[in-house]
Amino acid sequence: MKNRLSLIIVCCLLMLSGCSYDNYDEPTSVLSGRVVYNGQALPVKTDGTGFILWQDGYANKSGITLNIAYDGTFSATLFDGEYKLTRRAGGPWVDQPADTVYITVRGNTVVDVPVTPYFTIRDASFQYYDGKVKATFKVDKVVESANVSRLTLCLGKSILTDYNKKEANKTLSNPVISFGEEMTLEADLGSLAGEEYVFARVGVRAAQSSNSEFVYSLPVKVMIR
Repeated sequence: MKNRLSLIIVCCLLMLSGCSYDNYDEPTSVLSGRVVYNGQALPVKTDGTGFILWQDGYANKSGITLNIAYDGTFSATLFDGEYKLTRRAGGPWVDQPADTVYITVRGNTVVDVPVTPYFTIRDASFQYYDGKVKATFKVDKVVESANVSRLTLCLGKSILTDYNKKEANKTLSNPVISFGEEMTLEADLGSLAGEEYVFARVGVRAAQSSNSEFVYSLPVKVMIR
């Protein structure tokens, strides 16, 4: 009888313990923002080189990965508190692993994180003609010592189209670029020829990016039919 009573007590304690774990509050505050240069968001590859968030006393010693979306925005649901943000190395911008951004999260918090890209793309426009998409754009050099290793026009079915997620593209290796001047690049539709529309974006990659990542123009929907 005593053994049965002891077993019942143990089971009750385990159930109460489980309930206490279940009753922990979930994080409700949202940290959001953009990765920016000169106040403008930098379009990149979705879930490419992002940031790491650290919180003193937090059990996860490897930090919290903060991924960046295709349009240069990011968001994460967190507990209120003090955080440290570090930029992961290897992105399409100058490495700043030792440069920490201190963030106080209280409710919904918006923070822009500045970076120095090797290059930027501006004034991008796209036009369909005769089974091709033509891109017109300008490339600006930000870091004087940087070298262009790839210039690409990517076409795809999704707004998340990039160099790794594409159905068609035209890529130039080690191209000669007149920075700040208008240039064009054309890509055949290939397997996309039967689609009503495609998404197009231009990307430029610096040889200095250890993760071989591009800075892009925003994806644009181009009507084919």
